[in-house]
Amino acid sequence: MKKLLVATGALAACAASLVGWQVHAETNRVQFPELDELVHYTTVRRGNVVEHIMTTPAAIEAVKSGQPIPADTHFVLVDHRDGELYRYFVMQKGEGFGTEYDESRRTADWQFQWFWPDRSINMDENTARCQSCHRSQEGSNYLFTGYRIPRFNGTPVE
Repeated sequence: MKKLLVATGALAACAASLVGWQVHAETNRVQFPELDELVHYTTVRRGNVVEHIMTTPAAIEAVKSGQPIPADTHFVLVDHRDGELYRYFVMQKGEGFGTEYDESRRTADWQFQWFWPDRSINMDENTARCQSCHRSQEGSNYLFTGYRIPRFNGTPVE
């Protein structure tokens, strides 16, 4: 009986921490960019999901020339599902943005935000999950599609 109580208590603690992980939302310094100032450099397709990914001309030039991506850069994933706009996922690099997080969560000076089609922030999204996933791409400027930028010649790379 004692083992069952300990196991039940541990399971309840894990469940409580997962619930907290899922519902923690936050605002941060990410600003929704002017989309018409960005360049659509790649498209990713996964079943009914089509993601158009855009960034600044300066970021494209920096990556192509092996230079650091400049502060105030935005990368925007425009997420369409079943042909309809679902969301905008925005990562923005800003001077000192990383200092707002402890080392275990930091992604250099990148912050992340999920916006609904009306460009309001999705306050149900946990941006710590975004950082956790993008940390795996530390060697690629925290970008999953950065390796496509050198091949970009004006037509989005697929």
